[in-house]
Amino acid sequence: MKQPTPLRLTPDEDAFVRSLVIFEDAEILAFNKPAGLSSQAGRTPGKTLDELLWAFARPGKARPRLVHRLDRDTSGVILTAKTKPAAGFLGKAIMGRRVFKTYRAIVAPGPPEPPQGLIETPLRREELGREAYMRVCAPDHPDAESARTRYRTLGRGAAAALLELEPHTGRMHQLRVHLASLGRPIVGDARYGGALIVGGRPAPRLMLHASALRFPHPAGGEARLEAPVPPDMDDLTTGLGLG
Repeated sequence: MKQPTPLRLTPDEDAFVRSLVIFEDAEILAFNKPAGLSSQAGRTPGKTLDELLWAFARPGKARPRLVHRLDRDTSGVILTAKTKPAAGFLGKAIMGRRVFKTYRAIVAPGPPEPPQGLIETPLRREELGREAYMRVCAPDHPDAESARTRYRTLGRGAAAALLELEPHTGRMHQLRVHLASLGRPIVGDARYGGALIVGGRPAPRLMLHASALRFPHPAGGEARLEAPVPPDMDDLTTGLGLG
């Protein structure tokens, strides 16, 4: 298989992607991805995280490989493998559902009822022009895909709530659609009905952050990585009295 041609990064691009690193060892490299940075190629101009990984390629070697993705507007921890064996190991761990993700989200107009629980509503994919959406559907729908999300309310205010989310499946837009199905869409999520202004405060973007990742390490044992909540989400959490 032909190797991709290395990309030449600017000094600013190199410095930027290195500033995102939260963990590195011989097998893995993890980042705190900011909102607005695509994981892989899409329709948005500008380099993706996948392309910026060329900053870590050794001469004559492949760059680190993404082992999972985050939506462009979702911030948080994202993992890459530095070697082909590590990529294969982590890929199998994801397929075997041995990788556990934890997210934080701000939802409105308040916490779901009950304040914690398990959402098991199936989802289906729908194409509208060039855009893809996920929709809740009946279990017997021909395109139904099983989807499970556990949630827990961490804080509540007059206009919104802060939730901890644990997806047990990895469907596209799963967390966003599941919460919208409860009447509590994620703040800033215009695609699925999220409020753009809450408590008199504008939402700077989709208020969804991948805060932690727990997984079997290719070298043995289990690892847990955390990504600090970014300032824009932290400021809105504080301003809404949720933290």
